[in-house]
Amino acid sequence: MAIVKGGLIQMGLKGDTSMSPAEIAKRMNDAHIPYIEKAGKDGVQVLCLQEVFNQPYFCPSQDVKWYAAVEKVPDGPTVKLMQEYAKKYSMVIVVPIYEEDITGVYYNTAAVIDADGKYLGKYRKTHIPQVAGFYEKFFFKPGNSGWPVFHTAYCKLGVYICYDRHFPEGWRALALNGAEYIVNPSATVAGLSQYLWELEQPAAAVANGCYIGAVNRVGTEAPWNIGRFYGSAYFVNPRGKIIAKASEDKDELITAEMDWDMVREVRNLWQFYRDRRPETYGTLTAI
Repeated sequence: MAIVKGGLIQMGLKGDTSMSPAEIAKRMNDAHIPYIEKAGKDGVQVLCLQEVFNQPYFCPSQDVKWYAAVEKVPDGPTVKLMQEYAKKYSMVIVVPIYEEDITGVYYNTAAVIDADGKYLGKYRKTHIPQVAGFYEKFFFKPGNSGWPVFHTAYCKLGVYICYDRHFPEGWRALALNGAEYIVNPSATVAGLSQYLWELEQPAAAVANGCYIGAVNRVGTEAPWNIGRFYGSAYFVNPRGKIIAKASEDKDELITAEMDWDMVREVRNLWQFYRDRRPETYGTLTAI
């Protein structure tokens, strides 16, 4: 039996949006450290933070001020900081930040750091929304990373970011590439999204026979009036059962034990991989 302890940290914005991106990053990094320390001391082996974790969700604006929030991956200060904590606690950490590729080309990215502090690689958000209040294409170029699965010290790990979760193809691609556990760091507000929050990811876990960890931020972020981030981070197992869930409104670390034997058990019981018919699905990519 291979049991791995996962952790998810959800958090509200520290400071306010009148501050500079650098000031906010410092406040958010500082606020996360006690939770990261607690995760390490509690034996968490794979930890994931929320989408663009050390900034506000600035996409309700179209303000170039937020371009200053970008960092290099892996050579920026936040990834370097998280590498220290990963090594200190022998803990895999998924670090979602705003990434600069070259000047003017920016991505919504998650860096993956192994338990020895080594940078393993990154996933760039593939699907970028552009609807009222969510002007993400102003800030993010669509990702070009494919569907990487990171062979960490404890598991085969995939990453899918926020809006990506609405697209079943990526879940399947990650699972076909070997993912046992997929994290979905998010920034999503109450409304239709909240109903879907506990519908789509359990369904994806069942369809793909894997564990999923979903993490959202909490609170409101003035002056933008897009609604309330409702937290509710959770883990779901390959049977689609939610096994741990956070509150809707508090900064919180939640943990859960994941049993990789269940991945094998469920995939052997529900033979979706054996019975899929990719040779008949050509129109899905032709349309």
